[in-house]
Amino acid sequence: MIDEQNQLENNPESLDNKINASEEQGSSATEANAGEMQANATTETPAIAQTTSPSQTAEQLEAAQTIAVLTQEVESLKQQLEQQTDALKKRYISLAAEFDNFRKRTQKEKEDLETEIKCKTITELLAVVDNFERARVQLKPANDGEMAIHKSYQSVYKYLVDSLKRLGVSAMRPEGQSFDPAYHEAMLREYTDEHPEGTVIEQLVRGYTLGDRVLRHAMVKVAAPKESTETSEEEQSQQEQTDNPAN
Repeated sequence: MIDEQNQLENNPESLDNKINASEEQGSSATEANAGEMQANATTETPAIAQTTSPSQTAEQLEAAQTIAVLTQEVESLKQQLEQQTDALKKRYISLAAEFDNFRKRTQKEKEDLETEIKCKTITELLAVVDNFERARVQLKPANDGEMAIHKSYQSVYKYLVDSLKRLGVSAMRPEGQSFDPAYHEAMLREYTDEHPEGTVIEQLVRGYTLGDRVLRHAMVKVAAPKESTETSEEEQSQQEQTDNPAN
């Protein structure tokens, strides 16, 4: 080794040749590496081109179109579902309102029927009440036995009247009120200046109501002004004179 070094020092040309040989080897290695890299790049290029081939692009486009169509169908179905839901809600509200009206109407008809039956039944009992009231006014007990009988049927009368009150029956008290054809029936007219015209002076037959219904109109005597009587007499006198001019 020492000898070779000494030879190189003693022979400069050999040293230059050695350096040139090393440089040539480095250049050859560099060129070899460059060629290998180019070969690798050449082999990788088809792989990259293969990932973006026309067939794959067409498949992606078709998939995108399919997704778009399906999205539109989903939106359309959602709109149809919302419309059907709204229609069903409206139908439900309508049916609920109809049922509520039917329930109220049925309840009212039932109440009206019950009231009608009650009115007819009570009206039949009013004649019994009238007879008790007439007996109380007209019959005067003369001894203890008659008084006992009087008290016994009066207790029945009181029980009957109390029962009618519990059913909601009210007796009219029209005396002193203005005549109202909705509740009163005029049987007599009395000419007087003690009461305003149209005032009920006396109740001849008692009237009754059940709630806002009239079971029986009160038969009454109504006040009339005296001037009407005087005028009628004058008109009658004039009529007689017209009919009998000779007199």
